[in-house]
Parts: sequence; structure tokens; C-alpha cells
Amino acid sequence: MADRSSASTHPVLSYTDAIAARTADTLLVFGRIMLGWLFLKAGWGKFMNVKGFVGYLTNLGVPDPGFWAWPAMSAEVVLGIALIFGIATRYAALAAFAYLIIATVLGHHYWTYPAAQQFNQFNHFLKNIAIMGGVLFLFVAGPGRFSLDRVLASKS
Repeated sequence: MADRSSASTHPVLSYTDAIAARTADTLLVFGRIMLGWLFLKAGWGKFMNVKGFVGYLTNLGVPDPGFWAWPAMSAEVVLGIALIFGIATRYAALAAFAYLIIATVLGHHYWTYPAAQQFNQFNHFLKNIAIMGGVLFLFVAGPGRFSLDRVLASKS
């Protein structure tokens, strides 16, 4: 369980520790929305251009890209909604982590790109690594008080 106490990690930092403890649930909402919006927007954009996404998967060498496009797009939309609203948050965070591993390995193997494209692909690779870190934090911290997980748990 995440330490949300106001006990200081260091005396000089005690003010920020107290702020973090007081605002943890609110900041978890913002973090969930930011992470979830990324997945929701990406997935929805792919649904709006299925042909383009299938072409992208084809260029990556994904077998049967016409089939795999649908689970990928659906996963992004469902993960986005789950993270935003805090529904099965820890499961969604782990699923997002796994999804990002697959997406990163398939799409951002920057070392195989021509030199002119390596920097851009490396940035996308690092972005995915950072998002993986974010969903792992969310897995550990949980959805916070302002989530459907919490509402459903209180009705049990």
C-alpha cells in the first residue's frame, strides 16, 4: 500500500509530503484521467481510421493485421474508459502495462529504423516506458477515493 501519511521523507520536504498526503485522492483522479485519455483518444482515433491502422500494422509485419486491429483498438478504448472512471483499476493498469509492452516491441524498435527516424522512434519508445511507469504507480496506489471501484466496494 502506498504511504500516504504526512510523515516526512526528509525534514526539508515535509511541506510537500503534507500536500501529497492531503491531495492524494484528487491527484489520483487527475493521473487516471491523463493516462486513460491517452488510451481512449488513441483507440478512438484508430476506430475513426481503421484502414490506416491496418496499414500501419501491415507495415510493422503483424500477421493478419485486419483481425488484430480490432482487439488492439478495442483494448485501448476499454482501458481508457476503465482508467478514467476507476473501474477495475488495478486490472486495467496491469493490462495497460502488458499492452504497452506489445505496442513498444512491435512499433518502437528504434534501433531498426533508418538513422533519420531513430530519434523520433526513440522518443516514442521512451514515452511508452514512461506510461508503463505511470500505470505501475496506479497499480500500486490504486484508484483512490474518487473512483467507481470505491463506490462499488462500499456497496459490498
